Amino acid sequence: MDFDFYQKKTVLITGHTGFKGTWMAKVLRMHGANVIGYAMEPPTEPAIFSLLSMERQMTSVIGDIRDLDHLNQVFGQYRPEIVIHMAAQPIVRESYRNPVATYGTNVMGTVHVLEAVRQCDAVKSVINVTTDKVYLNREWEWGYRENDALDGYDPYSNSKSCSELVTSSYQKSFFSNGKPAISTCRAGNVIGGGDFARDRIIPDCVRAMQEGRKIIVRNPYSTRPYQHVLEPVCAYLELAKRQYLEPEKYAGSYNIGPDDCDCVTTGALAGLFCDAWGQGALWEDVSEKNAPHEAGFLKLDCSKIKKTMSWHPKWHISDAVHYSVAWSKVFLDGGDLSAETEREILQYLSQEGA
Repeated sequence: MDFDFYQKKTVLITGHTGFKGTWMAKVLRMHGANVIGYAMEPPTEPAIFSLLSMERQMTSVIGDIRDLDHLNQVFGQYRPEIVIHMAAQPIVRESYRNPVATYGTNVMGTVHVLEAVRQCDAVKSVINVTTDKVYLNREWEWGYRENDALDGYDPYSNSKSCSELVTSSYQKSFFSNGKPAISTCRAGNVIGGGDFARDRIIPDCVRAMQEGRKIIVRNPYSTRPYQHVLEPVCAYLELAKRQYLEPEKYAGSYNIGPDDCDCVTTGALAGLFCDAWGQGALWEDVSEKNAPHEAGFLKLDCSKIKKTMSWHPKWHISDAVHYSVAWSKVFLDGGDLSAETEREILQYLSQEGA
C-alpha cells in the first residue's frame, strides 16, 4: 500500500472523532494529507481522538450530518477531493434503545453527505462505510457476497442496508458518469486500541482488567469476522485512491473482512485476549436470556476485493488482539499513545505480524 498519493490531497472524513475515524485521520496525517473532519463531539469518555490530540493535527469541524446546510457549508469552504463517510450510530444494542435516532443518522445522514457531494464539483472519490450486517442473515456457514440480498434485522443493521440503497440510488441518478466515483465498503467487526464504546467485546475486556475483575461475555458462541481496525481503514484508503485514478475500474461495493481462519466466536476472542494480557486474566459465560436479537453466525466472502485489488488481510486475529492489548496497556500505564499508534501503523504497513 503506497499512500504517498495522499500527500497534499484534501480528504474529508465524516465521523472523524470516533474510533475508526481517528485511526484513519492518523494514517492520513502521517502521509501528508490535508484532513478535514466533520462529526459530533467524541462519542466516549475517554476518547482516542482526544487522547491523540488529533484536533491539533487536522481541521476538526464539530457538526451533525443531519444538518444539511452546515454540511454544504463545510464542503463549499474546504472543497474536498476525497470523501470517506464513516459517521454513524454503530452499536446494535443502542439501535434498539434509540431506533429513530439510529435511522436519522445512518439513513438521512447518508443522504445529506451524498447531497453535499452532489453540490461540490471538487469531489472525485467517495467511500461510504457500512457494515457486514447489511445482509439478510440466514445464519449459513459460508460468507456473504456483494450480490446477496440486503436486509439487516435490527435497526442498526437495517439502517445500514438502507444507506447502501441510498448510495446506489444516488450513483445511478446523479453520478452514473463516474464523477465522482463511489464505492460502499462492508467491513467486519473491528478491534484495536482506543475503542471505548459500550457493548463491544474488547472495550469490555479492557474495562474488566482496569477494574480487576473477570470479563463478562454475553454471547460467547456468536461467530464474527473480527479484524484489526487498520485492515478496513487501509483498505478504504487504497480503494479511494484507486477509484480516484481509475473510476470505471474500481467503483462498486466491497466486502472487507478476515480470512475464514480468523472468523472466531466471541468466547474464543475473549480467550485470546486473556492469553495476550496475562496476569491471570479470565472470562466467564453469562449468556443472556431474552436479549435483543443479534446474529449468531456471520462471515464475509472477500473474493471480490482480493481479485480486483490484490488485497489480503495482513494480520491474523492473534495479531489483532496482540496490538489491541499493547495499545491498551500503554493507555493504562499513562504512556505515549501517539507514539504507540504510529508504531502500530508503521508495523502494519510494513506487513509485520506480532
